[in-house]
Amino acid sequence: MLNYQNEEYITLDELKETVPSIFTKNGGPTTSEKYTHIPTDKVIKDMELLGWKVADAKEVAARTSDTKTFQKHLVVFRNPDISITSKMKNVTKDDTSPTGYRKSDGTFGPKDPTDVIWPQILLTNSHDGKNSFSFTAGLFRMICENGLVISTEEFADLKIRHMGYDFSTLQDTIKAIVEQLPLTVESMSKMRDTELSEKNTLKLAKELLDIRVKDTKNQYEDSAINEVLIPQRAEDSGNGLWEVFNRIQENIMEGNFQYKSNDNKLRYARVIKNFKQDIDLNKKMFSTALTYAA
Repeated sequence: MLNYQNEEYITLDELKETVPSIFTKNGGPTTSEKYTHIPTDKVIKDMELLGWKVADAKEVAARTSDTKTFQKHLVVFRNPDISITSKMKNVTKDDTSPTGYRKSDGTFGPKDPTDVIWPQILLTNSHDGKNSFSFTAGLFRMICENGLVISTEEFADLKIRHMGYDFSTLQDTIKAIVEQLPLTVESMSKMRDTELSEKNTLKLAKELLDIRVKDTKNQYEDSAINEVLIPQRAEDSGNGLWEVFNRIQENIMEGNFQYKSNDNKLRYARVIKNFKQDIDLNKKMFSTALTYAA
């Protein structure tokens, strides 16, 4: 899962130690004559000029010595000046509650009913000629320090091919993403305004679990449906689609459910650490959950 627990942003000097593929100065041996190298560190500097700072970065492991420093990498940007703040629904002040707030279902509310979301831009790239510069929109939820990836028909990935690069192209790309942010707010509002029945809550949990185990031979137990619905914090309790989705998503990405492996043994799922799998799963789960919105 894409977690960003540090309030300080990452510098280029720090990135040189952790993600050296960002600083590769030429294309790999498999690139074609049409390939034009775009150094990721140059894009990072340009992103900073536009107000977006590096919150996280990682790279996949190189398969061979020939592919080292050319492999696919991820850079996550946040803009300190752009955030979405909203009050949680169905939470009222209550002096008899230990937290000072109570939910409409009678359970204790959070100490602070404010939900702060930071829009993110996820950049993926490689220097082997196999990938375009890809920009994907994401959300970082402060309450659970959890990264979500947005996927709707309107919110498509934006790509810059390795055929040339200039600052104006980047400006246009980032502008297009920022202009789509109202769609993010609209999607969140629809999910917040939707109350799920018990039947649809269980149905959504099953659909999102199916996405996680698809293309594997593993089968999750029926108990896994209830396991992924367990809230990790008071803020995610309740029947609202936004709360239900957030707790299912977190539990699935963190592997907080059991499945039956090929040897017929019951095991806990693994935490998703591969960033490509993380992004793909998050996109599919978000778009699926959004279909339940009123």
